[in-house]
Amino acid sequence: MNKVRVVHKNGERSDVVPAKVVCVGRNYADHIKELNNEVPTAPVIFCKPNSAITEQLNSKHQEPLHYETEICFLLERGKLSAAGVGLDLTKRGLQSELKAKGLPWERAKAFDGSALFSDFVAIDGVSSELQLKLWIDGALTQQGGVSLMLNQPDALVDEINGFITLQDGDILMTGTPKGVGEIPAGAELWAQLFDGEQLLTEARWAAS
Repeated sequence: MNKVRVVHKNGERSDVVPAKVVCVGRNYADHIKELNNEVPTAPVIFCKPNSAITEQLNSKHQEPLHYETEICFLLERGKLSAAGVGLDLTKRGLQSELKAKGLPWERAKAFDGSALFSDFVAIDGVSSELQLKLWIDGALTQQGGVSLMLNQPDALVDEINGFITLQDGDILMTGTPKGVGEIPAGAELWAQLFDGEQLLTEARWAAS
């Protein structure tokens, strides 16, 4: 089973095995516009299995992959206990085909190797100043934060608990801001998570 790492308040680190990754789509207005999607009347929810979690960033998996950078949280005792930053990888061509036919997205979203995460950092509640940045080969490509979300993280937990049992160690991915695109082979992607001006955690991946 694949793991993620948590940095506790005392500085100790431990590994967690998520049973699942629960993802939120269309949670930033500008991202909805850039993909010409409709604004949903309720949160768009889908899941990735544990096998989706990886440390290796691939630029292709049967077709070119697209990056979506997201603020992520770990669940513990029903609460958002730690925050990180992650990549939701997408087969955009396949997703477009499935959407056009009214079919589920899982084949384009939940494949093996489609979720990458930084270390998670313990938090006391969700700060309204949490924000992410993604740099690709040194160029700022994505940025956005909790203040721009259509659905706030704690409200999303309540929504998801209405139909899925959230277990300790599960991950919540809260959606991506505008600026998504194809992963360039050989590029370095550098994702950062801030609370205001304070850097909480970061991760770098070299795309193969």
